[in-house]
Amino acid sequence: MGQLIAGPFAGQILAAYGAEVVKIEAPGHGDPLRSWRLLDEQGTSFWWQSIARGKKSVTLNLSEPAGCDIARKLILKCDVVLENFRPGRMESWGLGPATFKHDHPQLIYARVSGYGQSGPYAGKPGFASACEAMAGLRYLNGHPNEKPVRMNLSLGDSLAGMHAAMGVLLALIARLRDTEDAVEGQCIDVSIMESVFNMMEGVLPEYSGSGAVREPSGSTVTGIVPTNTYRCRDGRFIVIGGNGDSIFKRLMNVVGRSDLGNDERLTNNQGRVEHESLIDEALECWCNGIDLAQALELLDGADVPAGPVNSIADIANDAQFKARGVFEQVKIADETRVVPAMHPKFVNSPVRDETPGPELGEHTDQILQSWLDAESEQIQQWREQVLI
Repeated sequence: MGQLIAGPFAGQILAAYGAEVVKIEAPGHGDPLRSWRLLDEQGTSFWWQSIARGKKSVTLNLSEPAGCDIARKLILKCDVVLENFRPGRMESWGLGPATFKHDHPQLIYARVSGYGQSGPYAGKPGFASACEAMAGLRYLNGHPNEKPVRMNLSLGDSLAGMHAAMGVLLALIARLRDTEDAVEGQCIDVSIMESVFNMMEGVLPEYSGSGAVREPSGSTVTGIVPTNTYRCRDGRFIVIGGNGDSIFKRLMNVVGRSDLGNDERLTNNQGRVEHESLIDEALECWCNGIDLAQALELLDGADVPAGPVNSIADIANDAQFKARGVFEQVKIADETRVVPAMHPKFVNSPVRDETPGPELGEHTDQILQSWLDAESEQIQQWREQVLI
């Protein structure tokens, strides 16, 4: 029960690994993501066919009490509820976790919101953009003394979806391990803000221990040298990570600067941090005089970590991505589309789902019949009452 990215991405993960995922949508228009960004000839988002694949679509009119009653009956039949509405919305429909405490104590109820279900910001609208900023990610992303930069993605939503899926799985494990007669479910409170903050590595411990505030550092990482992005002769960009002591020496030999590789000032990371500009100047000069492919060949030969800055066009044609099965195909009518395969990979039982995102309400009758034993006459009555 949710829309757009965070909740649906969690559902996508669970569906890919074998869960029966039923997506509740509003009659008439459904999830707004169906019509976001680039659309196919049928007016459906290309993205929809990826994030909604493997799911079943049921339409329910939750603005009507009778529609909420149908939802309540469905929830009593399931293992997990996943919702990403603003806190209080599910309770306003009579569908909050407390509603099911007595009749369905095993229920796992996963909630995704901008700032969590409690605290002074709980009621604020929480889109990924604002939550990424509040959690500190935007502060660090960009160049010093310039406007903070965002990735051209809703990263916070996807991170929250991953945390929600992880929470569901951990709760399921706990439920399976419970040997008591009264097996308890769990309410999982995921916030986009905290999901982003959970990725902030050592920023808080460093501040707590020393008072240091990590600042934006452009294409580098504070306190690790060399790791940076450089432009090659053909205009392509390369990322080089030569920050291990022995790797640094090999890197300097490759770029024709063995004098730096043997410089006692640069034998460890601390010394390299102090002389970062000297090292970056040498690497910039070398990269400017060589094409990307040749640079990668030489660096790979010296066992120095390096990689191209790829566009999606580069990725779609990359041999490693193809060999690893990172792409899947879904069939839509007579057309085949390529979508990302799910990660992580299960070696002994590969995960694959060629089912595209469902049509709006495609499975409404099926689910109401199989889950609620609803007769055709009852379903038709609900449809005439505009409940489904």
